[in-house]
Formats: sequence, C-alpha cells, structure tokens
Amino acid sequence: MPFTVPENELEYRTSRASGPGGQHVNRVSTRVEVRWNVAESPSLSSKQRELLLEKLASRIDGSGVLRVVSGKTRSQLQNKVAAVERLHALVRAALMEPRPRRKTKPPASAVEQRLGDKRRRSQAKRERRKPDLEE
Repeated sequence: MPFTVPENELEYRTSRASGPGGQHVNRVSTRVEVRWNVAESPSLSSKQRELLLEKLASRIDGSGVLRVVSGKTRSQLQNKVAAVERLHALVRAALMEPRPRRKTKPPASAVEQRLGDKRRRSQAKRERRKPDLEE
C-alpha cells in the first residue's frame, strides 16, 4: 500500500502570488506553500526516512523540511490541493522501489553487426595510414 503523508503533519503558509489577475493578485494570498518535516515525522519508519532524505535531498532543507509551492490558479483552495497532490506524488515516487534489472543476452545478429562495424571501421583506418616502405 502506498504511503500518504498524514494531514496533521502538514504545515501550510499562504502568500501573494505573482502573475496575471489584476488587482486580485495584489489583494489575496492565493499562493500556497506546504511544508512537511521529513526528519521528525513520526509516521515514517527509519528506512523510509532514510530513503526520502537521500532521494529528495535537493528538495529538503537543512532542518529536514520538504517544501512544495503552488500558485498557478487564482484560488487558494485549488493551489492547496495542487501542492498537497504534488507533495504526495514526490513522496510516492521517492519511496517506490525500482524493479530489479534482469540480465539479458544480446541477440546474435546484434553481436555480428557490432563486430562487422568494428571490422569495417578498422579497415578504413588502416587504409588511411602511410604505406610502410620497409616491406
């Protein structure tokens, strides 16, 4: 079952957004910033915490807080929902374990083509050399 961040661990901040909207932009705080303290979250196991801190290191600040901002729409509620969805998507992607790679053998035709290309390239380079006069 995929991990979802508990709502009570999220902290919200609002501010004025930039962009189109006329006077509305100057009056209403529609930009939403969602913060989640990964380093001190009680809902994470130590393995999950370690994985998140490693994979999202570029997005987590020095105190262990993951921050996601949304200011695309003129609605504070829509921005809040969008920011929370992005945070959940980031966490889910970071916690997803990659499938192990299965080794496969290249087809014989690919091997033969590669070796043929090497032979032709070698021949072309050999023909560019100065002739050996000692022979």
